[in-house]
Amino acid sequence: MRVRLSPMKTNFADWLCRRVRHALLLMAFALVPMSAVAAVAAPVVVIPLKGAIGPASADYVVRSLARAADEHAQLVVLELDTPGGLDLSMRSIIQAMLASPVPVAAFIAPSGARAASAGTYITYASHIAAMAPGTNLGAASPVQLGIGGSEREGKAASNADAQSTETRKQMQDAAAYIRGLAQLRGRNVQWAERAVREAVALSATEALEQKVIDVTANDVPDLLAKLDGRHVKTASGDRVLATKQAPLVVLQPDWRSRFLATITDPSVALILMMIGMYGLFFEFANPGMVLPGVAGAICLLVGLFALQLLPISFVGLGLIVLGMGFLVAEMFLPTFGSLGIGGIIAFAIGALMLIDTDVPGFGIPVGLVAGLALFTALFVFTVSGVALKARKRPVVSGGEAMLGTIGVMLAHESGSGWARVQGERWRVQADAPRALPQEGARVRVMSRHGLTLTVEPLEGEREAGHS
Repeated sequence: MRVRLSPMKTNFADWLCRRVRHALLLMAFALVPMSAVAAVAAPVVVIPLKGAIGPASADYVVRSLARAADEHAQLVVLELDTPGGLDLSMRSIIQAMLASPVPVAAFIAPSGARAASAGTYITYASHIAAMAPGTNLGAASPVQLGIGGSEREGKAASNADAQSTETRKQMQDAAAYIRGLAQLRGRNVQWAERAVREAVALSATEALEQKVIDVTANDVPDLLAKLDGRHVKTASGDRVLATKQAPLVVLQPDWRSRFLATITDPSVALILMMIGMYGLFFEFANPGMVLPGVAGAICLLVGLFALQLLPISFVGLGLIVLGMGFLVAEMFLPTFGSLGIGGIIAFAIGALMLIDTDVPGFGIPVGLVAGLALFTALFVFTVSGVALKARKRPVVSGGEAMLGTIGVMLAHESGSGWARVQGERWRVQADAPRALPQEGARVRVMSRHGLTLTVEPLEGEREAGHS
């Protein structure tokens, strides 16, 4: 049995099918531009990293990578221009890069920049390695990197052709670390080890030829144009970059990073410690001044916080504290300068030994140490001289100020009497009861016992009294 639709029903069904097809086509065409706009709208974050790599720069890069992930950036460009840095700070940056869901392109730029030492490790750890013409990377020696500072110890303890066990351990650790990064990113493993063991370096052209980097570019826009369409594997999966028309977002260091960079400068940390010690000394010497104590405590705590972020020598720190203790003791003890000179020597040696690394940018200038030592010496010996003069001056207040003063007898009684001394009426007595002169005679105060003064008549008054 066949069922036939009427012409009216057939026309309605055709009309409905056409409408559904049109709606589906409109939805498909609408989704394509939306996806394209979404891909283009994903920003590229640029993080400038210049100067020696330390705790401040590590904190800045780690927080910037987290912010790029929160803003759903498609790529982070880490602009490098560094002579190296501290090992712990470098490893913090690399760990954040390896765990980042956003791919990171290490770009050594602009022309004339370098990524030496710690910068080489960061370049090897990045998802994409790029260099501008006229730049170089390499020289990743562990001593320059700041893993340790025992190269001098090894030279002093062995012959010229031998290395200390500590130095060999550092070298093996550094070589294994960069070798693992090279294998992870598929870059030149042999040259990476040579950069650590032999401190070799490459230009941009040579690095591209030897597959140390992935691309060369003149600037960031040129780099983004060359990376457009590249597949990158990240911790969260594979990514396809659409960077040709992507908007750029430059993340400059905020106040926290600038403050941390300021206080972790070894010279600033040393000056803060000095101010802190001076402030506490003034507060203890003059209780109740408040301001020196508050300022000194703040400066000392900030200085100690900065030092705990830096690779310091505790022997150097101990010598600084010992030197300051000697200098403070010089102000109170009659050592005729021996403690002061010893304190200055201890402070100067400790300041030169304070930072235990050869990394550029993390040393304390000899001129600063000499200036602080000279200022401290002048300050201590000036204060000591003023205190010594003050000890020799007569007392001008209190009970001791009465000794030697001259008074006038007001009344005479058996064994005691009354006298006016410094405008006040005092009961007076003499060692011998008959030694007190008559009324109107002058007396000299010899001692004080509570509210009674022991006096003796002046020479002329004594003769008059006996007569």
